[in-house]
Amino acid sequence: MKQLAETFWNLRGVYRVGGVLDIGTHMSIVRRPDGRYVVIDGCALDEPQRRALMALTGDGALVGAVVHVHPFHTLHVEATHRLFPAAALYGTARHRRKAPSLPWAGTPVEEWGGDHPLADVFDLSVPDGVDFVCPDERVHVASVLVRHRSEGLVHVDDTFNVVAAPGILRGVLPQSSLRMHPMLARGLKQTAGAADAYAAWARRVAVEWADTRIVCAAHSAVRTLPAGGFREEVHAALARVSRTLERHRARHG
Repeated sequence: MKQLAETFWNLRGVYRVGGVLDIGTHMSIVRRPDGRYVVIDGCALDEPQRRALMALTGDGALVGAVVHVHPFHTLHVEATHRLFPAAALYGTARHRRKAPSLPWAGTPVEEWGGDHPLADVFDLSVPDGVDFVCPDERVHVASVLVRHRSEGLVHVDDTFNVVAAPGILRGVLPQSSLRMHPMLARGLKQTAGAADAYAAWARRVAVEWADTRIVCAAHSAVRTLPAGGFREEVHAALARVSRTLERHRARHG
C-alpha cells in the first residue's frame, strides 16, 4: 500500500489473464475531512497488505463507505464487504445484480448526480458514447472515473490504461502514457453520434480535470504527471484512437 498524497493511498493487486499474465488491479483508500475513510474498489490482499489496510483504518472501524465503480470488477466485492461490514456499500447496477444479498445503499453509482453521497471529496465522470455494460461481457471499456478533488488524483478502472512492464522489467522499461481501452471499437454504442460523444467526453475531462497530477489505473500502474500532463496525455490518447472513431462514423454516422 502506497501513500500518494496526504489523504490518498493506493494498493496494487494481482490479476492474471488466463492464469498467467498479471495485468494488475487495484483499490484506493481516501480519508475524508471528518477522519473517516472511503474505500474505492476491492482486490485480493496478501497478509502484509491486509495488515497495513486494517492498521490505517482502525481495524476497519473508520471506513464509512465502500464504492465499486467498474461494473465488471466483481471478484472481490463480497470479500471487501466482509472486511468492512459496517460501511455504507455503493456499487453499479451490475454489482447489485451479481451480489443481490449484500446491503447496497442508494442508487447505482453510474446514475449519481453532482450531489452524490461522496461529493465532499470526489468528482465523478462516466464516458459518453459507449455502453456502460457492453452486451459482449469481454468488453470492459466503461467505468465511473473517480477524481479526488483536493489532491488532484484520479482512480480509474479500464477506461484509461497505463501499460507497464511486468516484474523486474518494470524498473528498466518505461511505462506508457495514458491510453484508451484497447477494445474501444467494440465498446462504442452502435448508433449515430456515439464516436463524437465519446471524443467530446474525453476532451471535456481533459480540460475539467487538467490539474490532475497522478492517475491510478487498474491495468497496470500508477502514473505521475507533470503540470498540464493529464490534458496532454488524454488528448494524445484520443488522437491514437482517431481511426477507430472515424471507422465508427463511417459506419453509423
